[in-house]
Amino acid sequence: MKQYPNLFNGYMLGTLPLPNRAVLAPMTRTSAEPNGVANDRMARYYSRFAKGGFGLIITEGLYPDEEFSRSYHHQPGIASIAQADSWIPIIQAVHREGGKIIAQLMHAGALVQHDAFTPIAPSAVQPVGTMLEDHGGSGEFAVPKAMTLAEIRRTIEGFKQAALRAKYAGFDGVEIHAANGYLLDQFITDYTNRRTDDYGGATSRRIRFAVEVLRAIRSAVGPDYLVGVRISQGKVNDFDHKWAHGEEDAKIIFGELAAASASYLHTTEYKAWMPAFSDEGPTLAELAKRYSGLPVIANGKLGDPERAEQMLIAGAADLIAVGTSALANPDWVNKIREGGTPRAFDHRFLQPMATLKEEEVLG
Repeated sequence: MKQYPNLFNGYMLGTLPLPNRAVLAPMTRTSAEPNGVANDRMARYYSRFAKGGFGLIITEGLYPDEEFSRSYHHQPGIASIAQADSWIPIIQAVHREGGKIIAQLMHAGALVQHDAFTPIAPSAVQPVGTMLEDHGGSGEFAVPKAMTLAEIRRTIEGFKQAALRAKYAGFDGVEIHAANGYLLDQFITDYTNRRTDDYGGATSRRIRFAVEVLRAIRSAVGPDYLVGVRISQGKVNDFDHKWAHGEEDAKIIFGELAAASASYLHTTEYKAWMPAFSDEGPTLAELAKRYSGLPVIANGKLGDPERAEQMLIAGAADLIAVGTSALANPDWVNKIREGGTPRAFDHRFLQPMATLKEEEVLG
């Protein structure tokens, strides 16, 4: 039987003890009630991964405020006490199975998959590509409204209050979603951020919004509560995007997030083990470790335990986040540990949970 001593070794993430290095990656499931409240089906869904051996679970993106942050219909939120309360049974179910759970806080910005409101973004730049039909979108994205300074301040406050609600509900931490083309990533990205004030221009100014969100949350939840940040180059609507200044951008972005008291960084690339900027060189996860000094979760086609183990052995990451392979195998950790063979991923698992049969949702 193949052994993976690093993958199955315990790890202390900040003040959070984990039984292994396997993390359930955050994945959009559009599984909540229409009002953003979590439900019993979601409790069965998330606790199944904890039962299957995942030491840490990161939720799908939760919208933090009721104003402009919701991206999808049936997206869960944490914009109210009622929504926060609805997560308590899910958190308790995960904890009963021995897992820990982090709430990912996600503001859509321009990537809104509905027409309920005019989106806001750093600049009035129409997103490239088209809406995601799997999650209710159709056709081109709307042109967003450039955010005023007052809206920036309200959005930062919204993230802070959402983090406080997550802590109140019993989440083991929060993760700020600054990846995949959503609002914080729109500020970081040069072609979606054409601002001429302190939030635009050089990379050191484009990262400012994410830094201020992080600092606001940290000041509210205290020094010991886990507050991570997810970062990527590619986006759901621009898969191949790379940072214009390569490693220099990585140095600034990761360094600024570390200075703002992030607990960890969570990098996501299409293939996590591939060089970040050219045919050779360090991965994005390695650069995050190099320039932040923080624990790093790596995500990107790491459902092959051999690849996951190699990244851990090389010190390129501290934890491994598994996405689609976990959807096909909620017991991925236990199956690998016991020498089993995971079943292949089927694209239907990416569909909203409401469209799937119960056995398909729960594996």
